[in-house]
Amino acid sequence: MALSYYAEELKKTAAAIARPGKGILAVDESTKTVGKRLASIGVENTEDNRKAYRGMLFTSKGLGEYISGAILFEETLFQNHPDGESMVNKLEKLGIIPGIKVDKGLRPLAGGHDVETFCSGLDGLVERAADYYEQGARFAKWRAVLQITDDGCPTNLSIQENAWGLARYARSVQESGLVPIIEPEILMDGAHDIAKTAAVQEQVIKTVYKACQENGVLLEGTLLKPSMTVPGADFTPKADPQQVAEMTIRTMERSVPASVPGIVFLSGGLSEEAASVYLNLMNKIERKAKWNVSFSYGRALQHSCLKAWGGSNIEGGQKALLARAQANSEASTGSYVTGSQPSSDEALFVAGYTY
Repeated sequence: MALSYYAEELKKTAAAIARPGKGILAVDESTKTVGKRLASIGVENTEDNRKAYRGMLFTSKGLGEYISGAILFEETLFQNHPDGESMVNKLEKLGIIPGIKVDKGLRPLAGGHDVETFCSGLDGLVERAADYYEQGARFAKWRAVLQITDDGCPTNLSIQENAWGLARYARSVQESGLVPIIEPEILMDGAHDIAKTAAVQEQVIKTVYKACQENGVLLEGTLLKPSMTVPGADFTPKADPQQVAEMTIRTMERSVPASVPGIVFLSGGLSEEAASVYLNLMNKIERKAKWNVSFSYGRALQHSCLKAWGGSNIEGGQKALLARAQANSEASTGSYVTGSQPSSDEALFVAGYTY
């Protein structure tokens, strides 16, 4: 099928995900990464334990009031809940649209600096996306990663390569009916100030949309998943939340086309509370473009939930998940009251984070 066949469906799906007051639950951690999460609560990394944990998330009654989409790892998309019903059905019963991480991970960028990477997985992507669509997925995610360093990163080579990869991915999955989430993440690693982050991020996002234009990507059928415009994790003094909100919105207004229906921020190592506070402040700022500004959080939705679940406490895990989902739903409309929901203010930043 050509992109034109799916055009109207892609627009409807993107609009449904980018509904006001709704955001995305990112549960697409690789088997290795979810293993680290489970190890932190003393639970072995087996398929049954992964199934039990994710099954707990996907049966949280009322989650669909705050969450419009869930990004899954391939294993989960094709998996059944411990009760025998498919994970896809569990999500659909909650009114949550299933999505799928389609990239094959980061690889060293030949010709780039030591820390520079490109995202692999374009080979056979149109066909894989068609299989995912048949299984019930309606959107996809692909993560490119760029890093700011004192010795000139990200290089123009890295920016061009990652922008082109994101655009090729976006066009490829649209050909098979999946809405692409375009994720050009700027890592928090480093000691640079917020102005440096803003300048780099603006250049990166503009380059991504130029590549999307050249590849004929239907922007109305896409979502953007950027990092917030924050100073490097080692910069002092620590970021002022209001400044982060203002610089992030300014960066988006300078670089994201108005035809993109939604921007869903990643939490990128922010604490649960900070991720909600920053998003809330962003939504109090009057914007020039009408995009829905919301969230696509992994750790900032799951951190307290995982601890509360602890391997067996389904009710405790679901209660913690719903609290953070509600907090971020409110933050996406600018109505979150700091501290009104139980949260952790534990920084979740990990230097050189991979997943």
